[in-house]
Amino acid sequence: MADSDKPRYSPSLMRMWRVYRTAKEMCMDRGYNILEEDTTITLEEFAGKFAREDGEPDRQRMPFSCEPSDEMLRKYSAPPTAKDPNPQPQIGQLWVEFNADENVGLKQLRDYMQHLSNHNFYSGIMVCIKPMTGMALRLLRGASGLDEGPKGGVEVFVEQDLLVNITKHELVPKHVLLSREEKAQLLERYRLKETQLPRIQVTDPVAKYLGLRRGQVVKIIRKSETAGRYASYRWAI
Repeated sequence: MADSDKPRYSPSLMRMWRVYRTAKEMCMDRGYNILEEDTTITLEEFAGKFAREDGEPDRQRMPFSCEPSDEMLRKYSAPPTAKDPNPQPQIGQLWVEFNADENVGLKQLRDYMQHLSNHNFYSGIMVCIKPMTGMALRLLRGASGLDEGPKGGVEVFVEQDLLVNITKHELVPKHVLLSREEKAQLLERYRLKETQLPRIQVTDPVAKYLGLRRGQVVKIIRKSETAGRYASYRWAI
């Protein structure tokens, strides 16, 4: 094959370009302050920033942090009360890292959690090449293991999960997180307990994409041929 016929970019670089853009879109969809241009970065721009001399992606140059927007801070804050007129939001600065190791275990996870704590990040997202080892996953799920980590915990995604933005699929309806105040108003309006709402698992792909926490309520807006669109609600468990 002549040099002019060779692909300009390696398959792994193109793959990481898609993963990176989806990660940026995911943070924006959650409510973090992300520049629109970061979600539409071209392959050429991505290569200029993150390609090594051999054309492979340099994951160590790809991490980024982002701050929650004012709207996100509102949704993650409890309604003011007489005892607590200025409740602190349960959200903060996020650190997203793309791990370059083929196998991520306890050591990599502990190092990552230590980095988050040392730099006062509220929470973190680690994107791995392959699924974490079982022991590392057990550390994530164990409350005692997270004492050494960030207040908001750590989420883990496999690169394969971020190759496409699942919320852009035509069959996936729009999901909107309700604030605690909006949740209380919903339950009062329909005279319901949260346990009476239909449920959505936090492990559901869309729930995981949006970072839903147990106890939160999400509004799901679907298209309807007769009503135009209609809304339903799900309680995250």
